[in-house]
Amino acid sequence: MTCEPVTTAEPAWRSHGTERRSTRAVRVRVCVVLVAATVLAVLLVPPLVRLDQQAVDLSSRLLPPSWSHPFGTDDLGRDLLLRCVYGLRVSLLVGVAAALTATLIGTAVGATAGALGGWADRGLMRVVDTFSSVPHLLLGIFIVAMFRPGVGPVIVSVALTHWLSTARIVRAEVLSLRARPYIDAAVSGGASRWRVTVRHLLPAVVPQAALAAVLMVPHAMWHESALSFLGLGLPTHLASLGNLIQAARGSLLAGQWWPTLFPGLFIIVPTLAVAGLAGAWRERINPRRRSELML
Repeated sequence: MTCEPVTTAEPAWRSHGTERRSTRAVRVRVCVVLVAATVLAVLLVPPLVRLDQQAVDLSSRLLPPSWSHPFGTDDLGRDLLLRCVYGLRVSLLVGVAAALTATLIGTAVGATAGALGGWADRGLMRVVDTFSSVPHLLLGIFIVAMFRPGVGPVIVSVALTHWLSTARIVRAEVLSLRARPYIDAAVSGGASRWRVTVRHLLPAVVPQAALAAVLMVPHAMWHESALSFLGLGLPTHLASLGNLIQAARGSLLAGQWWPTLFPGLFIIVPTLAVAGLAGAWRERINPRRRSELML
């Protein structure tokens, strides 16, 4: 009678979990590299490259990608790489400013509704539902149409159409926190509602609000690009990614693909990288509720 050696196989759930963590780590590293490259390009290329991104050279119009022009040139002979970097800077500025403004509005509304409760909660949530019933892009078009094209109106338009999800997230978090024992102890100790909100509730919802702001940046950049593409966003002389794609429509129909491809990649790659980092952050602070906080 022979005794066979007993082999202890690693549980399937453990191997799958390890593989998932390894894949997530690789994804996070790639996103960090892409975000760092985006920030460095926006900060370093304009001061280091001594070229005028508005300089017109009709003798070099619509040149394909080459060593002298890695992204080619547009229909006015301007270098597309430099134009894309300047456009990314403008779109990123609009996205970050609009995301921060929308987060402040949504946090104030959500915290007020959750902390006060009663008729104030119901009234504020009805306002949120009313705004949510109108498509974001349609409401944004209506807002920017009342002003002259510029950075300010676009930021206001994106901010006023993107604070709703943050308000719901913060309200839900505040309602959850109000049921905690330490909140009851603070109220029983004589703390006012204002003091409880400022000292206990608001600091606890900061991570969720910050995550909502980061998730909102890519969405705000897409929204700005859509408005500029429709001719309702930034002025046409200002290099934004939406304006670059809008100006390249005729070139695409004529067979020149590079004026459309590279601005499109400058929209897609940074926004996916920021969204990937935000998703990893979301899983870290709340791994059991990964499907929430989607904007």
